[in-house]
Amino acid sequence: MSNIRKADLLQKRRWRIRKKVNGTAIRPRLAIRFTGKHAYAQAINDDTATTLVFLSSLDAELRKQKLAANVAGAKALGAAFAAKAKAAGLSAVVFDRSGAPYHGKVKVFADAAREGGLVF
Repeated sequence: MSNIRKADLLQKRRWRIRKKVNGTAIRPRLAIRFTGKHAYAQAINDDTATTLVFLSSLDAELRKQKLAANVAGAKALGAAFAAKAKAAGLSAVVFDRSGAPYHGKVKVFADAAREGGLVF
């Protein structure tokens, strides 16, 4: 039996993805993270190590909707993030799923962001 923990495997997946995914000023990295209660999304310029746009389910507008870290919350967060990114002048991003499998709430978030006008 292996002594490797699930958290260690997740970190290895994150590192493997980050070797390939890099954000620039023109195409920042859209990193998403789902915890047990909340969801977080940010557009990051890795060249200067700055966050260009940040949005989470803790935001005042989204808190009124009582979003959870589920499929419905991911859809609302994806649409709201796309609107905020478009207002900040971003149109294209590189998607970073942070080691999570691309299905369920991750896929719904990505589809909602694409419907909102982000290209990735």
